[in-house]
Amino acid sequence: MAKIAYILLCHKDPEAIIGQAEMLTAAGDYIAIHFDARAKPEHFARIREALADNPNVAFARKRIKCGWGEWSLVQATLYAVEAAVEAFPRATHFYMLSGDCAAIKSAHYAHEFLDARDVDYIESFDYFDSDWIKTGIKEERLIYRHYFNERNSKRLFYASMNLQRRLGLSRAIPADIQVMIGSQWWCLRRRTIEWILEFTRRRRDVMRFFRTTWIPDETFFQTLVRHVVPDHEIETRTLTFLMFTDYGMPQTFYNDHYDLLLSQDFLFARKISPEATELKQRLGALYSDEAATFKISNEGRSLFKFLTGRGRIGRRFAMRFWETESTLGRQRELMIVVCKKWHVAKRLLTAVRQATNLTAIEYLFNEDSTPLPDLGGIQSTMEKRHRHRRALMRMLFDYYETDQMIICLDPASLDLLQDFCGDRSVTRLLEVQCDFTDEYLIGHAMRVGLAGEQTPQETLERLLPTIRSDMTFESDRIRDAEFENHFTMRQSDSTEENAAKIARFLDISADKAIEIAQTDHLYAD
Repeated sequence: MAKIAYILLCHKDPEAIIGQAEMLTAAGDYIAIHFDARAKPEHFARIREALADNPNVAFARKRIKCGWGEWSLVQATLYAVEAAVEAFPRATHFYMLSGDCAAIKSAHYAHEFLDARDVDYIESFDYFDSDWIKTGIKEERLIYRHYFNERNSKRLFYASMNLQRRLGLSRAIPADIQVMIGSQWWCLRRRTIEWILEFTRRRRDVMRFFRTTWIPDETFFQTLVRHVVPDHEIETRTLTFLMFTDYGMPQTFYNDHYDLLLSQDFLFARKISPEATELKQRLGALYSDEAATFKISNEGRSLFKFLTGRGRIGRRFAMRFWETESTLGRQRELMIVVCKKWHVAKRLLTAVRQATNLTAIEYLFNEDSTPLPDLGGIQSTMEKRHRHRRALMRMLFDYYETDQMIICLDPASLDLLQDFCGDRSVTRLLEVQCDFTDEYLIGHAMRVGLAGEQTPQETLERLLPTIRSDMTFESDRIRDAEFENHFTMRQSDSTEENAAKIARFLDISADKAIEIAQTDHLYAD
């Protein structure tokens, strides 16, 4: 009988991780956990404490900070795999999971499924001949060395790649390696895992090559499995069910997806909504049910495509996903910096990024040029951003794989503030009140078209009180709305006073808040 060692990479929601580990190990299987070093230390301590007495739980010998698209994801996986191989000598299969995955079959079904065929389950398609990569760079992922993250340092990422291209610094792929590509969600036999670990110790050249490729979690195991295992022992598929929306983002599953998930020819599904408590409970009970039977129809992807296709031609009969998923997520924290002087807020966000690991996006609902990732078009126009504001924010949370995010809004955007503050997520506001000199207000009038270079001084003097009154009115409206978690930092206040507001707003230490509040020339025009 198969015994599975689950390889779990996770970075949030310690209670869910504990529950997942307890459920999977209760059926006699094992789990090895790598908890992202970027996460809160108290969360990891909670997991270690809760699972300390469970002999079927192991932890990666080393925790590292993981970034999407980086080698760190592969290295974290290897650390967890090594821990599992050493701790669980009876494990026959090793199954890659994330914290967003859930079993959609019983443990009994999963064991019989794996016993039925002596193969590895992993997507493994030829990198160059397949069309697995739909958009973006392809050959460049491999032939250039990537030291920067495209999501976090887009300018440096492309500057580095273009410099290598101009200088002719492309590199050759190791001669005996056929690079393959596929989903990072795999299930491999113990023998295969041991061969891969031995390969990583022996072939340092291949390891050096993959360390600087882009998105190696889609190529590393896919390539090595094909290199060490005969083709007839590889089933080129994943056992984890996932679908993608029209915007290219993973479809999230909710309570009403239970029957659909059970009918798919997969053992797990991704992603399960953190708020789908009923679905998680039903799937948890199912996992331990040895008598459960399953009717496989496997219609999930085609049904989803059919329904969304009807929506495109105006024949939908249900709400769109951005209308049904009407919340950012109860577990998420949206922090909003409200400031009329956009350059001040941008300086503040730069300081926050330097002092913390928080994802921060500038005036995305006010400024067309705000850098945003490609989310399938929803971000392409200001009209779309506003119309699908919550969907856009959910997708950004998913894209950056975080539950904490900072954005900037102009004080005039009261409707957006009311909408986000009315969400079930945790929302906090930091209003930055700046001093407005006459020179600044005149410049503002020119920028918004109220005045020009030839406007008489007398006209400007009559205009200034009205503009200043408008600034005050916007701030008064925000105050009158009586938002919870509304903090105000003022240019006229001391560094210590403003640091205290920043600390509460960001939920950070006083020392880090002081560091941010002391930013040089923060309020300079």
